[in-house]
Amino acid sequence: MKITHADVIVTSPDRNFVTLKLTTDDGLTGLGDATLNGRELAVVAYLREHIVPLLIGRDAHAIEDTWQFLYRSAYWRRGPVTMAAIAAVDVALWDIKAKAAGMPLYQLLGGASRTGLLAYGHASGKTLDELFDSVRQHQEKGYRAIRVQTGVPGLKSIYGIASNATFEANTGVRYDHEPAQRGALPAEEDWDTRSYLRHVPTVFEAVRNEFGPELPLLHDGHHRMTPIQAAQLGKSLEPYDLFWLEDVTPAENPEALRLVRQHTTTPLAIGEIFNTVWDYQQIIREQLIDYVRSAVTHTGGITHLKRVLEYAAQYQIKSGMHGPTDISPVGMAAAMHLGLSIHNFGIQEYMQHGDKTNSVFEQSFTWSNGLLHPGNKPGLGVDLNVDEAGKYPYETAYLPYNRLADGTVHDW
Repeated sequence: MKITHADVIVTSPDRNFVTLKLTTDDGLTGLGDATLNGRELAVVAYLREHIVPLLIGRDAHAIEDTWQFLYRSAYWRRGPVTMAAIAAVDVALWDIKAKAAGMPLYQLLGGASRTGLLAYGHASGKTLDELFDSVRQHQEKGYRAIRVQTGVPGLKSIYGIASNATFEANTGVRYDHEPAQRGALPAEEDWDTRSYLRHVPTVFEAVRNEFGPELPLLHDGHHRMTPIQAAQLGKSLEPYDLFWLEDVTPAENPEALRLVRQHTTTPLAIGEIFNTVWDYQQIIREQLIDYVRSAVTHTGGITHLKRVLEYAAQYQIKSGMHGPTDISPVGMAAAMHLGLSIHNFGIQEYMQHGDKTNSVFEQSFTWSNGLLHPGNKPGLGVDLNVDEAGKYPYETAYLPYNRLADGTVHDW
């Protein structure tokens, strides 16, 4: 079964997405997600100029060989652009193979290890009242685990706080996590770590008092703390029994997590900016984290992320795959199939895409009682409506960045 066509499709319904569509001489098609938030066109060029010419005529069944060929033949290995491009090819080939077998993809990955995937949503608010309303709204939508992000007194605009008027494309619509703003330049936000460290524990105390001890709560520090500040935050949040504390310090420095571990028992989740198993080697081997945060889309596809999670399983570390709206429905479907099949599944991040996105990507997954399931349609269970996608051309969009009060650019 040979690959005869490879098309890179860029569309921007509610946000920018990059999709690879492979077609075989048997007429089967497969989809892969190559979206890299704020750097989408870099992956488009990598695919169109360097990957697509290598795919025509290759055996669509040879998933492992194709992965190794694309990774090892480039010489310039790793990195988010390369690994997102390889991921798109990998997922598209798994989609084709499962369709050829007449099975949902998770069956080819070993079958279901559970009936559904526990998922968490994103609640946020500049004030406690706004936050409480957001938590209740997520519970009404069926979420049984909720990430809590809060405004900080004195700071005007920070990561993870929904706004009704932040983005021109979403004016009047609460959109709880789409920080990539459409425009020629990235937006500037402000930050003060000491104010944040003082405020966050009071917020979680209030949330626990309002919603009780059983609701799983998560929080994202988004790389903004030094190791000792991260340790302080983890320790101060211990009384509120978090499901996890995410990205407390820049993950490029794995040794920093040793210090955090020495001072807190709050579970740690790391890795949404990682893209290979080699990024994880030390922190998994030394058991410095509890959850792997990588996305299928950014970590070399199903083939490679499955290796990461199998390695993590040896140390009782679980999955927590990245899944906000910068992962397309194709990437989300891949995460669901992988999560359903592995033994060490932990939780799945799940933000609900907008109506425009759902009109472009026709999906077969289910969401019931706080659990996701990819469905039983052969392959990934996602079809791309090319005509609908053509209605929404690419729009320049960047993630924001931070400056401290003295003007220093800070981690975002």
